[in-house]
Amino acid sequence: MEATGIAFIFMIIAIVAVGVFEFINGFHDTANAVATVIYTKTLKPTYAVMLSGAFNFLGLMVSAKIAVAMGMIKLLPMSDLMGMGYGESISLVMALLITAILWNLGTWYYGIPCSSSHTMIGAILGSGLAFYYVHGGDGVNWDKAKDIGLSLLISPLFGFSVAIMLMFVLRQLVSNKEIFKQPKEDGSAPPLWIRAILVSTCSLVSFFHGSNDGQKGVGLLLIILLAFTPIQYSLNSKTFDIQKCKTSIEKIEKSTVDNHYGAINKEIKAAKAAILSLEADPNTKERYILRKNLQKITKTVETTLEENPNDLKIGTDELKKEVSSFKSYTDFAPTWVKLMVALCLGLGTMIGYKRIVVTIGEKIGKRHMTYAEGATAELVAASTIGLSTYYGLPVSTTHVLSSGIAGSMTASKGVKNLQAGTVKSIVLAWILTLPVTMTVSFLLYMLFRLFI
Repeated sequence: MEATGIAFIFMIIAIVAVGVFEFINGFHDTANAVATVIYTKTLKPTYAVMLSGAFNFLGLMVSAKIAVAMGMIKLLPMSDLMGMGYGESISLVMALLITAILWNLGTWYYGIPCSSSHTMIGAILGSGLAFYYVHGGDGVNWDKAKDIGLSLLISPLFGFSVAIMLMFVLRQLVSNKEIFKQPKEDGSAPPLWIRAILVSTCSLVSFFHGSNDGQKGVGLLLIILLAFTPIQYSLNSKTFDIQKCKTSIEKIEKSTVDNHYGAINKEIKAAKAAILSLEADPNTKERYILRKNLQKITKTVETTLEENPNDLKIGTDELKKEVSSFKSYTDFAPTWVKLMVALCLGLGTMIGYKRIVVTIGEKIGKRHMTYAEGATAELVAASTIGLSTYYGLPVSTTHVLSSGIAGSMTASKGVKNLQAGTVKSIVLAWILTLPVTMTVSFLLYMLFRLFI
C-alpha cells in the first residue's frame, strides 16, 4: 500500500503532528537543561534557552547512531501493518500521536516534569496492543518493551544514587568551597570558573537530550513513513544492492549446521524469492517483505553468534559483516527526517520553559540549589543519557535530571531537604504516564477504526 488520496492527506497530518510533538517535547524538556544555569544566575534565561536549543539541534544532527529510533519502531508489528490498508495505518498512527501530544501538553500546563519518553512509549504500546487485539499476529515486541522499561526504571534510581556519590567526592576533593554556596541574593553572577562548569554541563545535557529524545521523534516519523509508504522506505535506497544482498544471504545459508539453520530456513527462502521479484521490478511490495525477512535473519544470526558460535561454518567476523550490511539496508533515517525533528526540537526548546523550570529550580528542594548541586545533577544527567544513547536505549531526561537534583540536595542535608509534595507529584506522574497513555491510545485506535 502506498499513500494516495485521503491516505496521503492523513500522512501529511501525521508528519506535522510529529513536528508538533517534538516542538512540545522541546519546551517541555528544556527546563531539564536550563534550570541550573538560570537559578544559579550563570546565564540569563534568553541566552540559556538559545544555547540549549542549539545543542539540542546539534545532538541529533551529528549523531551517527539511530538505535533508539529503531527501538521505537521495533515495539510495533510494522511488518504486519505495512501489508494492510491505509485505514489501519491512519488509526494506529493518529491514536498514538494524539495521545502523546495531549499528555505532554497537559503535564506541561500544570508544570509537572513528566517524561516525554514514557508518554511516547505508552502511546505506542497502547496502539500496538489494540492492533494485536483486532488482528492478532506478532503484536507488541515485549522483549524490546522489557529492555526499554528497565532503562526507564533504572535510570532515575541511577541518577539519584550517582548524584549523592558525586557530591560526596566533590566535597572531599574541591578545596574552594565557593562552589557549595547558594547564589548571592543580589542576583550577581557566580565566579567565572563556576559559570564555565555550569554552562558546560548545560550544553552537555542539551546535546545528549537532542541525540536521545530527537531519535524518538525520528522513530515516530519512520513509523509513519513505513505505514503509509512502505515500498519507498522499507529499504535504504542509498545502500541497498540486490546482488550484494543476494550474496550475503547465500553466505548465511551456508554458515550454520543443518539442525540450527532450520530456525531461519523459511526466512531465507522468502528473502531469496523476494530478491528474484525485485530483480524484475524493484518497486514492488517485495521490498517490505524482504525487509521483514532480513530483520528476522539478522536476529537469528546474532543470537547464534552469542549463544552457539561453534555452530558456524564461517568466521564470526565475516558473518557479522554480512549482518551489518543487512542493518544498513533496514535501519536508516533519511536526512530530511533528522533535520525536521532537530529543527522542531531545537525551536521548541527556546520557548515555554518557564512552567517546568520553576518546578525544577524552586520546588524540588526547600532551598535554592547550590552551584555544586546544579553542576552535579546535570553532569549525572548528561552521562546517563549519553550512555543510554550509545546502547540504543531511550531514557527520560526529565526523570534523570530531577532525580539528580533530588540526589544532590539529599547529599547536602538528607531527604528533609526535599519538598515532599513536589517529589510525590513527579513520582505520581512517572507511575501514571504509561497506563494512562496506553489506555487512551488503545481506545482512540478502536474509535478511529469505526470511522475510517
